[in-house]
Amino acid sequence: MAQQLGLALPSRTALGREDFFIAPSNAIAAAMIDGWRTWAGAKLVLTGPQGAGKTHLTHVWANLANARIIDANMLETADIPSLCQGNLAVENVPDIAGRDRAETALFHLHNLLLAERHSLLLTGTAPIGSWNLRLPDLTSRMRASPAAALEAPDDVLLTAVLVKLLADRQLTPKPDLIPYLLRRMDRSFAAAGKLVAALDKASLAQKKPVTRGLAAQVLDNDA
Repeated sequence: MAQQLGLALPSRTALGREDFFIAPSNAIAAAMIDGWRTWAGAKLVLTGPQGAGKTHLTHVWANLANARIIDANMLETADIPSLCQGNLAVENVPDIAGRDRAETALFHLHNLLLAERHSLLLTGTAPIGSWNLRLPDLTSRMRASPAAALEAPDDVLLTAVLVKLLADRQLTPKPDLIPYLLRRMDRSFAAAGKLVAALDKASLAQKKPVTRGLAAQVLDNDA
């Protein structure tokens, strides 16, 4: 397929269940999401590094469970009773550590939501023990929650992620590009996202397809 050059096509992030690639590093977390009806206490904490797929799995779960999604940073001004009328996902919980009003809001949300027999998904980058929440009652409830962790990617998963990120930006790489990137990039999901964004930007600016030559330029500039 010929690649279109110099046209800023919209990026479409694919967040469906069929777009999530299963590998040993994420299989347990994906299985926990699929089996959400059996969560102990009707809740789950999902952790993993930036770009590991937490947001993707959160959207998968929201679709499965007909749930709403809110960022923890919005809790201070949120209508807690309204949020507790159905299943809910709260993303980036560690961001509110030390913010008394936000922690108190999450504490009340947690108790009311589960009292209403709904399910709760919480996400964060670090394991629960490193969240540094100050409210003791909230901390105890978080630490008592079942947890699933997304691990760093292996070659198979990182390849799939790169292909997906390129496809989200409507870029079609040549067969030799992905192996080339894998040998030279930082091996993380966050690095993959940053690299693909830089490749897209360079491709548009130079009106060139995404090739090994262009990738070499981008990697050299990043270094």
